[in-house]
Amino acid sequence: MNINTFNAFKSRNYRLYFAGQSVSLIGTWMQKTAVSWVVYSLTHSRLMLGVSLFASLFPSFLLSFIGGVASDRYNKFRLLLTTQAASMIQAMLLTALVFWGHYVVWEIIALSAVLGVINAFDVPARQSLVYDMVDNKADLPNALALNSSMVNLSRLIGPGIAGLILEKFGDTACFGMNALSFIAVIGSLLLMKLPKSESKAHNHNILFELKEGFAYVKNEPSIKFTIIMLALISLMVLPFSTLIPVYAKDIFKGTASTFGVIDSMIGLGAFSGAIYLASLKPGHDLKKILATNTLVFGAGLVVFSHMHNYPLALLFAGITGFGMMSQITISNTLIQTTVAPEMRGRVISLYAMAFFGMQPLGGLLVGAVSQWVGTPDTVLAEGIIALLIGILHFRFLQKSKLKKDALHTLQEQPINTIVS
Repeated sequence: MNINTFNAFKSRNYRLYFAGQSVSLIGTWMQKTAVSWVVYSLTHSRLMLGVSLFASLFPSFLLSFIGGVASDRYNKFRLLLTTQAASMIQAMLLTALVFWGHYVVWEIIALSAVLGVINAFDVPARQSLVYDMVDNKADLPNALALNSSMVNLSRLIGPGIAGLILEKFGDTACFGMNALSFIAVIGSLLLMKLPKSESKAHNHNILFELKEGFAYVKNEPSIKFTIIMLALISLMVLPFSTLIPVYAKDIFKGTASTFGVIDSMIGLGAFSGAIYLASLKPGHDLKKILATNTLVFGAGLVVFSHMHNYPLALLFAGITGFGMMSQITISNTLIQTTVAPEMRGRVISLYAMAFFGMQPLGGLLVGAVSQWVGTPDTVLAEGIIALLIGILHFRFLQKSKLKKDALHTLQEQPINTIVS
């Protein structure tokens, strides 16, 4: 870490957001861990783990672009406050369902789907609002990297706490603590002093604005490539996380605590990667770092997939998390720092569709494939795919450099002609 690591904390609004969101995200990861464990304990089905992920994320895929339009059209702060309150109510309903004890797995999955609908509107509003929270816009990349450190520190802490609470107090406590955690983030939002949002005239309907957003991304090659690669990673690689309960319970013969420890090690690696990004000085080639870390992600998965030594498996789980983090953070940073302000919500919603939308489809795919070829070979295949995507990143960088050099040569040609 260096003096640049926490530049975004100079902004009061961002400090409040970071503090409140940190508490809430720990609760969110506790709930995610508890849902996965309960679903697998009830069904003993890897496919149902995929179904659970599908239910929680696929609604975001269907509706996130509408959420992006809403973020561009309406007051982002009020929209975010509404989605956080709705998330709190969802957590309370899940707590009540489990507390009364008379439930089946489909009821848990249905409530997960409700959260997916809420997130379709929450993510574009939240990501777009970060831009307004940072006073010095040069600190935006640092703020986004710190966001990732917050998410991954929560992923480190949340599953570990969840594993212990599941064993000592049961799943109701996990769900209840998540519901209470939303008090922190709602409170932090209410304490903020954001610039007054001016009402915008809407000269076009929502359908026109949807098409306008797609057309914008289509005409921006770098943004388009970033989103497509993130979609491929989300579809075919990131769903490896749905199989972690299988490693904990069947391969390492462990308990809920084992699951929590493995997930926490992935979070520790991701947190380390986020801090590394936050510490970078301005001017680093983030595209090259993204390509390199995609290879790290793939290599970590390849080794982890067939590792039966538990301590070594934890080490490579951490390496996997380090590489995985860049997919999310750098992709978001590249988009936020290059997109036109009036398109921010819609483009971020496409980012959200690529990240959240492909994962549930991938979860179903990975769950089905693992039933057929086994969990270790499925994770091995995911690692190989990540390596191939990393190579595609480097090829895109090389082609972009060649085009840039050719354009530069073309611009210099008249000068050379005059001189000769």
